[in-house]
Parts: sequence; C-alpha cells; structure tokens
Amino acid sequence: MPAALPLDDQLCFSLYATSMAINRAYKPMLDQLGITYPQYLVLHALWEQDGRTVGAIAERLALESSTVTPLVKRLEAAGFVTRERNPDDERQVRVGLTERGSAMREQSGCLAEALLERAGMSGEQLGALNHQVQALWHALRTPRE
Repeated sequence: MPAALPLDDQLCFSLYATSMAINRAYKPMLDQLGITYPQYLVLHALWEQDGRTVGAIAERLALESSTVTPLVKRLEAAGFVTRERNPDDERQVRVGLTERGSAMREQSGCLAEALLERAGMSGEQLGALNHQVQALWHALRTPRE
C-alpha cells in the first residue's frame, strides 16, 4: 500500500486549511456585524432570493435542514429575518429578510474587499480560482455511473 502523501501535497487539506483561514479573516468583521459565518451564508442565500424555505436555503448551502433551522432561529431572534409556515404545507417554513437583514448586505460588502487585500491576488485571479474549485465541487457532488 502506498504511503499517504504529506498534508501539504493533499488538495483536501489545502482546501480545508484555506477555508479555515478565510473564516478567521472574516471573523473580526462578522463579530462587528453580530453574526457568525454560517449565519452570514444564510443571509447571503436570502439576498440572492428572499423568501426561500428552510429546505431551499439548506440545499443552496449544501447543508441539512436540521443545521439551517437553528441558524434561522438565531437570525430571527436578532431581528434579521422572519419565519412563517406555508399555509398550504405546514412542513415548509419560509424565511424572509427584515429591513435589518436587507441592510446587512451593504454592511457586509467589506468581507470580499478584505479577502482580496489579504490574499494579495486580483479579483480576476480569485475568480478563476473560485471557478476551478466550483468545478471540482460539482464533479464530486455528481453521482458517478
């Protein structure tokens, strides 16, 4: 059996470590906004399309609904979103942005700028890297026949 590659030669470790570093870079700014990174992702999904169901948010973020529900409840308690059961299907909970949640979009714009500055890369370079990582993610999510 071949020996495992050193961690620095493993793409999975590089992606994991980079993700952790991005979270650390964002943390001070998110702390100032009063939200966590997972809460930021929920808000971002709603900025893309307000009024999504918890299930649709979970699907967009590649998470389980049981993971998204507590995030939404905390965002609701903080006044960023509202939750409402679908009268046609009580199992569905629709999530809507409040004025405060919508305004957070402008306030969080500094996150991308901070990442560009810290990375020392151009927007085009980060965009190209993002497309490559997305292609890998898509390939790994697609079932093989």
